[in-house]
Amino acid sequence: MSIGRLAALLLALALVLAAPVGCSAHKGHPEVVVGSTPDLESRLLAAIYVSALRGYGSAAHAQTAADPMAKLDSGEFTVVPAFTGQVLQRLKPGVAVTSDKDVYRVMISMLPEGVLAGDYTTSAEDKPALLVTQATAATWGGKDLPALTKHCDGLVVGMVAGTHAPSTVGPCRMPVAREFPDGTAMFAALRAGQLAAAWTTTADPNIPGDLVVLSDDKPPLIQAENVVPLYRRNALTDRQLLALNEVAGVLDTEALADMRRQVAGGADPQAVADGWMGEHPLGRS
Repeated sequence: MSIGRLAALLLALALVLAAPVGCSAHKGHPEVVVGSTPDLESRLLAAIYVSALRGYGSAAHAQTAADPMAKLDSGEFTVVPAFTGQVLQRLKPGVAVTSDKDVYRVMISMLPEGVLAGDYTTSAEDKPALLVTQATAATWGGKDLPALTKHCDGLVVGMVAGTHAPSTVGPCRMPVAREFPDGTAMFAALRAGQLAAAWTTTADPNIPGDLVVLSDDKPPLIQAENVVPLYRRNALTDRQLLALNEVAGVLDTEALADMRRQVAGGADPQAVADGWMGEHPLGRS
């Protein structure tokens, strides 16, 4: 056999052996599973990150579970959107940090091995907030939480059954809240003077316009709750991680509240998220 013919045969054999490797390289990463609880807001957050991933060309879908963090830890979920303060309290109950930067910093230091956090939304939060009437705000001399801390004694506070509220606000130890079946009943009690204040959240889409949300300025008195994507280490490409992080620069509290309003009215979370993403396209690299 000539040297030329032998070289040709060897080249052909090398191409055949290399073919499976080449094919496997084109299969790419598996579909990203974005997990959430069955709660409407959690499903909406998952839909937002699914939409972001799809917008960057990645296959992604959402799944629900009673404990998505456990599914993330086990590897069944790839991404789980959450709120920074809630994650921190799960990992380190009772920690006292309140600012968005400090909550995020301590949270990432407590994450289990194999789980990382993407960028948090500095402009989108949904943390506990207190509502008062215009008359109460005038009597207290302010529309911020420090005004409340001067009237800790004898406070009567309400909350919707099934929700959670801080036990302290700055130096105030908050009383056990009276529970109401829904926001409508609680707001009516607040207006009637049966309550001094009522618990809501900053992204609650049903806050009445005639009531005052006490602002929580710097230094904040209530722990931050900013949207953050948690994800499995080594499970995402750089482009997929970029898609998650791009959400942090676009989503804000007003948009979150508006999308919550639509979903609460019966709209499909993925359709709502896709519609918002279409109006607020993420950057491309």
